[in-house]
Amino acid sequence: MGEHVIKLPDVGEGVAEAELVEWHVKIGDLVREDALLAAVMTDKATVEIPSPVDGEIIWLGAEIGDVVAVGSPIIRIRTGGEADAQPEPQLDTARTPTPSPSSQGGGKPISISAETVPVKTEPQVTSAPPSPSPLWGGVRGGGKTTLSGAPRAEGEKPIASPAVRLRARDAGVDLRQVPGSGPAGRITHDDLDTFLARGPQQARAATELARNITVEEIKIVGLRRRIAEKMALAKSRIPHITYVEEIDVTALEELRAALNKSKRPEQAKLTLLPFLMRAMVKAIHDQPNVNALFDDEAGIIHQYGGVHVGIAAQTPGGLMVPVVRHAEARDLWDCAAEVNRLAEAAKAGTASREELSGSTITITSLGAMGGVVTTPVINHPEVAIVGVNKIMMRPVWDGSQFIPRKMMNLSSSFDHRVVDGWDAAVFIQRIKTLLETPAMIFVEG
Repeated sequence: MGEHVIKLPDVGEGVAEAELVEWHVKIGDLVREDALLAAVMTDKATVEIPSPVDGEIIWLGAEIGDVVAVGSPIIRIRTGGEADAQPEPQLDTARTPTPSPSSQGGGKPISISAETVPVKTEPQVTSAPPSPSPLWGGVRGGGKTTLSGAPRAEGEKPIASPAVRLRARDAGVDLRQVPGSGPAGRITHDDLDTFLARGPQQARAATELARNITVEEIKIVGLRRRIAEKMALAKSRIPHITYVEEIDVTALEELRAALNKSKRPEQAKLTLLPFLMRAMVKAIHDQPNVNALFDDEAGIIHQYGGVHVGIAAQTPGGLMVPVVRHAEARDLWDCAAEVNRLAEAAKAGTASREELSGSTITITSLGAMGGVVTTPVINHPEVAIVGVNKIMMRPVWDGSQFIPRKMMNLSSSFDHRVVDGWDAAVFIQRIKTLLETPAMIFVEG
């Protein structure tokens, strides 16, 4: 038998460490070559680590949420071969990775199949079984358990297998009310049968209007931790000023519908965002100070000529900001196609580090759920973010009567150290004019 040590690979240029965000295996699992073992994250890019060999997982060197240095051992796999078997490392409670011996098993990997996978069995107990003892106020004996009294202390979480939990859920039973006869109070199928045998009335009574005293601890790891750190940095270092303006998008929506109706099959469907991006490009031409990054430690503003628009996108893992580079050089259809491509890559988890960095100004939109007003948080170290709220039909006074118009608010935030309130208002008013008279978006100059 041999042993193969897997170390955290170099996951990117200049990256010295990565956060472990997911284990695909556990100790004792048998894996084939190329099977996924773990996923690590750095700078919002997730990298999956495959197995280079067939074998059995005998050691995991980190927990989810741990930050691991490149080159550190993270997994040990027992492989087949003629190399001398190496002892498993003795780990402390902190699960600190220990250096692997220099000699590695060089034998031929074992072949794992449905016929050769060993079946784990419970250890055989040779000593005499302990005498029956009370458990949860009941007495165990003769293969039958009599349960009485309070099942567990207040706040204690019930222990049960997924199968038992599924049965309990289907039966409408709160497992907190079910006494367990297994080790450490584990609830078995027999315990659930005993509870249900009391009668449906008592079983339902235990769950109706019962106090929920559970507290679930959720460790913040991976992308959620990156988002938390980014938001805390932005709010602690940037004095935000938020400016909200109402925009009549009736004409814009009519133009958008007409363009979508006549578009070519290969062209992307137009949403509001490409129009907003083109309006922002024209407004930035007049006020380049909002298209900038502020290095507050060095006291330097980096004002960009190119407009690299970050598009805040919600993904299954959390908020990501893919970047449409050089929006000033893209027409309406090109902007739409690039937004669609980047959004799909972000949701699928295939966006590269380059596609998720380098923005100079950001758009955030919640689509139809955008609310009436929001207070967007600036994407540090940028100095401006434009927030899109939902479009609603509202009555608008035209001087003689109320007429129905499609109205939308823009809720935008600015770094008040760099952008004055007046400049923020001028910038948004310029965007308002362009969106309310959309033909001006296509006029050069």
